[in-house]
Amino acid sequence: PPIYYVNDKPHIGHAYTSTACDVIARFMRLSGREVFFLSGTDEHGQKVEQSAANRGVDPQDFVDEVSQSFRDLLQLMNISNDKFIRTTSEEHKQAVQHLWKVLVEKGFIYKGTYSGWYSVRDECFYNESELIDGKAPTGAEVEWVAKEESYFFKLSAFEDQLLEMYEKYPEMIAPTSRKNEVVSFVKSGLRDLSVSRTSFSWGIPVPGDEDHVMYVWMDALANYMSALGYPGNEEST
Repeated sequence: PPIYYVNDKPHIGHAYTSTACDVIARFMRLSGREVFFLSGTDEHGQKVEQSAANRGVDPQDFVDEVSQSFRDLLQLMNISNDKFIRTTSEEHKQAVQHLWKVLVEKGFIYKGTYSGWYSVRDECFYNESELIDGKAPTGAEVEWVAKEESYFFKLSAFEDQLLEMYEKYPEMIAPTSRKNEVVSFVKSGLRDLSVSRTSFSWGIPVPGDEDHVMYVWMDALANYMSALGYPGNEEST
């Protein structure tokens, strides 16, 4: 399943996705496949910081409590995950900071400024054209962020590589009925992604510039690597 966001305690939706993944993992094991079933909690970001403040507690104490409730859920439902990862763990922080340094060395991260409509709930920026009746396409409230300093990931540099990969490995897009939609989206032009924030502090500090914390997507997505021991297994992965 995804690693679960800890701004509140688990509900039936979390139970469903964990169960669905558990069924697949158990089936794959019975089929003789090598399985590494990962679950865990995504614990940084502005929503978590705000939820902790609303409770009047330290963010780390808040996520410790809520993360444990997700671990308890998996045990209660006999979910067969091989590992439970927390993005506030020291091993994950070190892995993400290492990844950041590698991307900087390769020229894929640069500093700039960002302005736009931001949804705290979605942890996402939206273009004016994407708003519907003044709200995000998801229905979430948005607020205008004016000229915030940010680091950016050069997603635009990967446009041609992605299109070549989709052509060579069409099975990467599932279901196949979505292939044309994905390819058209990439062909329309990829924007560089804002991957740091300065308006809140509950996150992994950017190496060498601790006024910035890593944006939750940059932090959380790397859990699939850090859970496997990255960067210790970097050469083998």
